[in-house]
Amino acid sequence: MKHTLYIIISIFFLSFNISTYTNDSYIKQTPLSESIERGAIVYNDFCIQCHLGKGEGLKDTFPPLAKSDWLSKDRFKEAIKVVKYGQKGLITVNGKNYNGVMANLELYDDEVADVMNYIMNNWGNTQKEMITEAMVKEIQP
Repeated sequence: MKHTLYIIISIFFLSFNISTYTNDSYIKQTPLSESIERGAIVYNDFCIQCHLGKGEGLKDTFPPLAKSDWLSKDRFKEAIKVVKYGQKGLITVNGKNYNGVMANLELYDDEVADVMNYIMNNWGNTQKEMITEAMVKEIQP
């Protein structure tokens, strides 16, 4: 009797668990959310040293990425160019001048797209238009 009860309870829980884990119960990711996830890895590998963990930058040295007016939709091609090729010289971010160098990190085009999607959708930045590898390929020095 004890074994029969155990088997019935096991079958009940197994059937319950199987039915609750259908494809509908998983959160489906969009291409943008997948790119942002990959971009977080690239950011942590290459960008965090200068722009810090919350994109706040380093006062008077490295510009902030958080709530950055420089990353506006009007300039996102320029921002892609900087991530793709590096940057040297004066830029103004949130009303403050920065005159430094960002090295060419030699990222692949897909990595540039992913890290741009991550940056453009974090720390107060919002841009729902996904930056694609094809868009990055179009950007020339």
